[in-house]
Amino acid sequence: MVTAMAPEISFLIPAYNAQDTLAEALASLQRQTKANWQAVVVDDGSSDRTWELVEALAAADSRIVAARQANKGAAAARNHAARLAAAPLLCMLDADDWLDPAFIETMLPMAADGSPPAIAYCSYRRVAPDGRPMPVEEAPLLAGDAAKREFSSFCALAIHTVVFPKSLFERVDGMDEDLQTCEEWDLWLRMAFAGAEFRRVDACLAFYRMKPGSLSGDPTKLVRDAISVTTKAEALRRQHGLPAEGPETGWITPAVSRLRMLVWVVAAKHDPTLDIAALAALLPDMPDVAGYESFFAGVILHGLQTGLLPDRADDLVDAPEQWWPTFSRLVRLIQRHSLPGTGRKILEAAAWQLSAGNLRRSFTLGTVQVESVTLGALSRIARAEQADTLIMHGFSGDAHIGTFVGPLWGDLSIRAQIRLILQEMQAGDHLEQQPTLAYAAAWAREALRGYRSYGGLILRGGRRRARLEKLLVRTGRNAVLAQAPGDRQDNDARLSDILRDLERGLPPVRHAAAAAPRKEKPAPQAQSAEDYWEQIFERPDPWNYLSVYEQVKYAQTMSLIPQGTETALELACAEGIFTEKLAREVGRVTATDISQRAIDRAAKRCRDLSNVELRVLDFARQQLPPDQDLILCSEVLYYMKDEEMLADVCRKMAAALKPGGCLITAHAHLRCDEPGRTGFDWGHPFGVETIRRALAEQAGLALEETIDTALYAIHRFRKATVADPVLRVETHGTPLDVDVAKHIISGPAGVAREAAWATEVTTSVPILMYHRIAEDGPAALRRFRTPPDVFRKQMQFLRRHGYYAVTAPTLANLLRSGKPIQGRPVMLTFDDAYLDFRTNAFPILAENDFSADVFVVTDKVGGRSDWDCAYGEPAALMAWPDMQELQQKGISFGSHLASHTPASAMESDALLAEALRSRHALESRLGSPVVSIALPYGATDFRAPGILSLAGYTIGFTTRAATAAFSDNVFGLPRLEVRGDRPLEAFPALMGLPGAFIG
Repeated sequence: MVTAMAPEISFLIPAYNAQDTLAEALASLQRQTKANWQAVVVDDGSSDRTWELVEALAAADSRIVAARQANKGAAAARNHAARLAAAPLLCMLDADDWLDPAFIETMLPMAADGSPPAIAYCSYRRVAPDGRPMPVEEAPLLAGDAAKREFSSFCALAIHTVVFPKSLFERVDGMDEDLQTCEEWDLWLRMAFAGAEFRRVDACLAFYRMKPGSLSGDPTKLVRDAISVTTKAEALRRQHGLPAEGPETGWITPAVSRLRMLVWVVAAKHDPTLDIAALAALLPDMPDVAGYESFFAGVILHGLQTGLLPDRADDLVDAPEQWWPTFSRLVRLIQRHSLPGTGRKILEAAAWQLSAGNLRRSFTLGTVQVESVTLGALSRIARAEQADTLIMHGFSGDAHIGTFVGPLWGDLSIRAQIRLILQEMQAGDHLEQQPTLAYAAAWAREALRGYRSYGGLILRGGRRRARLEKLLVRTGRNAVLAQAPGDRQDNDARLSDILRDLERGLPPVRHAAAAAPRKEKPAPQAQSAEDYWEQIFERPDPWNYLSVYEQVKYAQTMSLIPQGTETALELACAEGIFTEKLAREVGRVTATDISQRAIDRAAKRCRDLSNVELRVLDFARQQLPPDQDLILCSEVLYYMKDEEMLADVCRKMAAALKPGGCLITAHAHLRCDEPGRTGFDWGHPFGVETIRRALAEQAGLALEETIDTALYAIHRFRKATVADPVLRVETHGTPLDVDVAKHIISGPAGVAREAAWATEVTTSVPILMYHRIAEDGPAALRRFRTPPDVFRKQMQFLRRHGYYAVTAPTLANLLRSGKPIQGRPVMLTFDDAYLDFRTNAFPILAENDFSADVFVVTDKVGGRSDWDCAYGEPAALMAWPDMQELQQKGISFGSHLASHTPASAMESDALLAEALRSRHALESRLGSPVVSIALPYGATDFRAPGILSLAGYTIGFTTRAATAAFSDNVFGLPRLEVRGDRPLEAFPALMGLPGAFIG
């Protein structure tokens, strides 16, 4: 009899009618490289010779403990075994599975009964009934919250791959005996939320026996138990305050998790008689799985592999009759409850995953035709009857030289294949150019067509050799294409016919002639300060001194003028707007300015005021009139070239005052001067704080009173001793002119645009996706609606952190260049062209100096968003005049298709026609080329980029959540959705600046 010292690990083994496999399972323990284990075998009411076998094995090996119970199920048997276990660590081994001899030696060092408790887990592989090992099932990484997230959705670990502390098992109350299936999933879930640390062992140490009929378990029980576990998971997630479910957080909703189990079970059974509708009726709700298409394709294929046991995943294509009925039934079930076109995308994803297993395989899966072609042996390929999507892998010998994915219109003649190889795969170097007469003739024809290019190279100097080589290569490739056989039924010919017919149906677009910019003479370089200011005053009232903002500032300044002031000197009086007000409050005014133009206009304005004297004066260089009771000098001292010049001017002003006289000055807060507060980003060297300090340093001059606002401060200094200065905090005038507002940076210190432009480069661009900017609307559409006050704070945040906006045409050019982009670019996009973009969004964009792109549903312009009518009252959309006006103000417009139909739900011809029609409508109405498109719902598919390119677009946007990078497909650029149902504090994190101040 074998005996052992105190065990380090106990194996919990339920055995029900296991006489054929139990001995082998226990033998795998007896072969372990470490012998200090215990196996507690619980006979769960077997009706065969299991108990006799257990007794005999236990009699021969004291490490095996035999126990017996009436049939209560596997969970109860494991709980029974755990109570008898003597070791601090446990592992659950089924009676028909086995372990690698190194299992205990490898796993024990990774598991620990500590704080937090550590759980070790490894990979495993299934073994077919005929003994064939299936591919290894790799264990996922479950660090941190990943364990909670994964187990909230599915059972990420096989039962016998996990070693865990007995104390933890007891703390979570063992296995749930009410569950007939999924009991280990439920246990791992509770352990994860109990704070256990999951440690992966990168080895395959466990084996799962696939027996005939091993998947004959009741699908109804599996689905019902999955509902129970996911319901518990949702309660735990809420209890622990973890993120809400959704693709952007990585947490899968309970509804998707339950459907996942249903789909996997049906695929694994691949039984055409299985009542899928009855199983679906068990689910509390059927989810829309748009966005999860690749995920569900993988689930279905994994289920099929588990049930059919092919050696490789791609071997499924050899026997589609065994699984296609099940696959198509599942896709139809999912499609009935999802965004139109979801089924197509699942099909595409499945075809891609099967093809990825072996690029040499050619097959057709529904509408997707996969072809592998060898460049040295091209032959005509007929289009499969239902196929409208092509995946073509090109090989040169054994080397894979490229893949084309896109729409399929007709047969693939040799010419059509060569065009794809040349133009789409960019693999022309691998094509052999046969030295035949036909090729020579074709080469000559192509050379003649390009005679002007050749002639230009001969006439022009410079680096002609490189250009000549490129031209020769292009000529050669065109010759290869020209001599290749094609026909009127091939892909290219059919596409040409389709495009010709569609374009005939569209009237010609007459782009508004871009008003040729008048070639005005550039202003001569100013040779002096006088010249500079004369140029400024070429346009009357260059700073809009009649605005509410300026008039409020004037009134506040007037309130600081002492009663009974006799003489006043106004420096930089500009056109006399303030002079006119000042003259009514003092005895005599001497108003001066460096610009003769300004003085002339001021004289005209003040011609009826006898107490006003106007003169040209450069106060920075000339002496000031002395003996003044009051000097006013506002909004000009930042133009001093440096602080030394500022100090000199301040001394002059102080000297020109009588004893007891006052100096009043108003200047703005500038970010360069006060980076921690709201201020302007003008390029002056300093602002009001430095000016105040320079004046306060003048002997005999003391600060007497200050009016401070968010944007500027007005100071009154007195040439006398002052007790305590008075501070009045007041508001500034609103509304602000756009030209003023766009220079304001709100909040604490950030990054200036100019600084970011000078010091930073990037190869990625955050593209933000908005819909409505509005307060009110249907509750169900809350995520698509950002309140204006929140939007304003978001735009202020971007402005504060140095972002500048790029529009789609600019972004397309930047991506094509492939060069790093300077500064901090951001793209702001708005889907659907709601009317509240004009009324609410645009003013906020303008005041923060941002442009934007709006994607228009062209058939609905001027109407309402009827695609939202299921959720409440549809919102109004902009009309063409609205867009025409906004375009003149720098807003860019692109297509959102014509009907707001998901592109993946449309036939290829219909999608091409609608994309063309939408672009045509935009160009006709707006009078300029349109290059961008964002497909409704982000519903792109394998065909869409190629079709959109054919329709004349050059850049396209999706709803995939990521920052756009140079490596992205130019028609599949991702966007970051700005959700209206998220707190304001989520926005900095979205921009990669978590915790930064906003609000």
